[in-house]
Amino acid sequence: MKPIRVGLLGIGTVGGGTFVVLKRNQEEIIRRAGRGIVITMVADREVEKARKIVGEGVIVTSDAYEIVTSPDIDIVIELIGGYTVAKDLILKAIEHGKHVVTANKALLASHGTEIFAAAQKKGVMVAFEAAVAGGIPIIKALREGLTANRIEWIAGIINGTSNFILSEMRDKGLAFDTVLDQAQKLGYAEADPTFDIEGIDAAHKLTIMAAIAFGIPMQFDKVYTEGIAKLTREDIRYAEELGYRIKLLGITKRTPKGIELRVHPTLIPARRLIANVEGVMNAIVVKGDAVGATLYYGAGAGAEPTASSVVADLVDVTRMHTADPKHRVPHLAFQPDLLSNTPILKMDEVETSYYLRLRTQDRPGVLADITRILADLNISIDAMVQKEPGEGEDQVNIIMLTHLTIEKNINAAIVKIEELPVMTGKVTRIRLEELNSK
Repeated sequence: MKPIRVGLLGIGTVGGGTFVVLKRNQEEIIRRAGRGIVITMVADREVEKARKIVGEGVIVTSDAYEIVTSPDIDIVIELIGGYTVAKDLILKAIEHGKHVVTANKALLASHGTEIFAAAQKKGVMVAFEAAVAGGIPIIKALREGLTANRIEWIAGIINGTSNFILSEMRDKGLAFDTVLDQAQKLGYAEADPTFDIEGIDAAHKLTIMAAIAFGIPMQFDKVYTEGIAKLTREDIRYAEELGYRIKLLGITKRTPKGIELRVHPTLIPARRLIANVEGVMNAIVVKGDAVGATLYYGAGAGAEPTASSVVADLVDVTRMHTADPKHRVPHLAFQPDLLSNTPILKMDEVETSYYLRLRTQDRPGVLADITRILADLNISIDAMVQKEPGEGEDQVNIIMLTHLTIEKNINAAIVKIEELPVMTGKVTRIRLEELNSK
């Protein structure tokens, strides 16, 4: 049987890794896929550099449109990133009857609904395992492995850069800016780290996972997103003393009122496995009604880990290449005409627990005033610690952990607490999740 012919758009870090892995493991891949999978065309702006990577026998061009319209290409791998050119190229490839493999989480989170509809109409596949958590096969798990389950919630460390920064802040007691600079020097953070540290990258990935878990359209614009730039060494230390670790989590939950979709720093009990994921590694906990909680851990980025997912998609598409489109696994796990319009909860309506740090004057009656405000808004305290003032100081830090409460109540309480004359600064609020497997 003739090999499947693949066109590769972009041969940077992941593209180069994909070429190497596909070539190195060709014998294994043929045994698994039933036929060869060969990259025959590559598009890259740096043509000479690309030629040195691929060697003889592969057509190299600077024009990506030459590949997506070529009658000699069966599958297009899109690894150039971004929203504009990548979208045009993918839609053009679909229009020409080609299957697509992509790692472009930003594009799918924002325009996935349109892209999947076009693919469905044309009877081709769009595979995107590499778009979420690098080499961890989380899309496969959600879409196929857990298909018997009613997914209840997902919580994931899905951005390696932010996890590295938080790990270093905790381990070495360093300030955020110091660790960010270190991450940039090590190549873990971009020159412009906004997408990573502000939670945008994690929100893209969470959007995709939520769509597959709950059978809803992609709704990136409805994800509540809060980054890690304002976290302090102080709060990381206090959390540790109370038995918690702070991680940037992507969280999506099914609730009676709707679906939660949120990315923010989160206190997690230190005894949880996910709380002990350090450095640039990723981990995702998925809770299903039948299987309970399952944990997926591994490298969330890098040339060969991400290439592992790209090549796995190539094998999947090759196996299903000649199958009736109606018998393929749907892009978002659920049949496209049976997607749900379940509402996404506004952050004000989300129910969780909270870590609060208050800096107040060291005066009698302060705690009484604060607890009265919380009680009036139906917020109960789970634990409280008052730190001793430093020598010669008349101000103290009060740390509180609350039981479950509605976000809008906490917001109202913070406004009232900050109006108290004894307060000497803003209230620090970090959400807390127990991530119980029950």
